Amino acid sequence: MSAPKESTSPTTLDVRAQPASLISANSSLGTFIRAQRQLSAMSLRQLAALSNVSNAYLSQIERGLHQPSLKVVRSIAEALNISTEYLLSQSGVLETPELAERTTAESAILADPVLSDEEKDVVLGVYRSLRQRHSSR
Repeated sequence: MSAPKESTSPTTLDVRAQPASLISANSSLGTFIRAQRQLSAMSLRQLAALSNVSNAYLSQIERGLHQPSLKVVRSIAEALNISTEYLLSQSGVLETPELAERTTAESAILADPVLSDEEKDVVLGVYRSLRQRHSSR
């Protein structure tokens, strides 16, 4: 008698069958989502409601147990008031040179849910100008 087959949904990660880099990327994505949620002072339930993702599924994403679709990532990013590109790059899933050079302060400014995009641009402009002035001394 053969062993029963394990059934996994397309979004379920079978750790044994996934390359270590993919498992790490999923874990990093989940960790980054959790950090951004906490920075935004949102509960898991609040983020789930804003992103139209179930509490259980969002919890599993945050713990690195599921690989969310791009549609779900976009929804979560929108609920966190950050761009999808930023979410993916900061979690290590997407590498972009421009985003890799950002400082922690720039990342915090961009992730601030209170500031408008225009206000973020102004604050970043002042911040970068001051950094440039100090680095040229």
